[in-house]
Amino acid sequence: MTGSVPRVPRWSDVPVLRRVEPFVVAILTAVAVAALLPAGGGVATGLSWGTTVGVGVLFFVYGARMAPAEAVAGLRNWRLQGAVAATTYVVFPLLGLLLSLLVGRFLDDGLVAGVLFLAALPSTVQSCVVFTAMAHGNVPGAVVSATVSNLAGIGVTPLLAALLLGSAGAGPDGGAVGRILLQLLVPFLVGLLAGRWIGPWVRAHRGPLTLLDRAVIVGVVYAAFSRGVRQGVWREVGVGEVAVVLGCAAVFLAAVLALAWWVPRLWGAGRADRVTIAFCGSNKSLATGLPMATVLFDPHVVGLVALPVILYHPLQITVCSVLATRLGRAPLLQG
Repeated sequence: MTGSVPRVPRWSDVPVLRRVEPFVVAILTAVAVAALLPAGGGVATGLSWGTTVGVGVLFFVYGARMAPAEAVAGLRNWRLQGAVAATTYVVFPLLGLLLSLLVGRFLDDGLVAGVLFLAALPSTVQSCVVFTAMAHGNVPGAVVSATVSNLAGIGVTPLLAALLLGSAGAGPDGGAVGRILLQLLVPFLVGLLAGRWIGPWVRAHRGPLTLLDRAVIVGVVYAAFSRGVRQGVWREVGVGEVAVVLGCAAVFLAAVLALAWWVPRLWGAGRADRVTIAFCGSNKSLATGLPMATVLFDPHVVGLVALPVILYHPLQITVCSVLATRLGRAPLLQG
């Protein structure tokens, strides 16, 4: 049987197992530099403007990169797409709400907001597809699921964040909707419209544009943590709180992976679809989350809100790399 399969991005075939992902190193370096040399004065002002423009460019590129024909074709598997959407935007937020109630007394309000914000984020795109391919899952389904999740996240994530954090002092402020429209949704829609002309070029130059994408995110991390250092926010965060946030991240990942793997058996989902649901449902997008946090939250809490997202990212990469490799070595396993 022949057929076209979307090209799968690779990180030396097995991410993390051969080397630490450079993107993670860059983010942790930005945090360390911000702790030692936080941006201030004119540098901080320029960095703020630069990251604002960069985030807009980021979402413009996201829009231009979409291939509508692939999305329409993949949406026909409605059970797969529905399961991924439910895992991302129903199961995860419910778990986040439960965890926030259990550990909220041990955490700063900003960190609680970060745990809930993490639960509301869309899936990743690249890592979901890589892990699905490594584990012999439904690769076209993963491409569509991750893309649709990111598209929906532009509208769903702010609404979920507002719902989950409605009574929290660190939640999205009143101007968040307007900023989402101006800084995220408008550039995305413009990019989507422009994709008719520039889409092929954008997809052909994914490598250089990914470097731009990651440079903007590292800048966002540095700006957010610099602001927190200048305002003394991090003096209030202890090792114990970081350990609690890491524990929340581990519970998130373990619970969602287990549910996403076993529950689809109830309607007879095949192994390939279960692999896709597990990886697309459990991964959360750092690339979308950090820029969105700068738009949604007050500047004085952005660094705290970002911490759970930053801690979850290397955890999901490491655990899913190991799982995908083991599943890839037993492609006929049905358990």
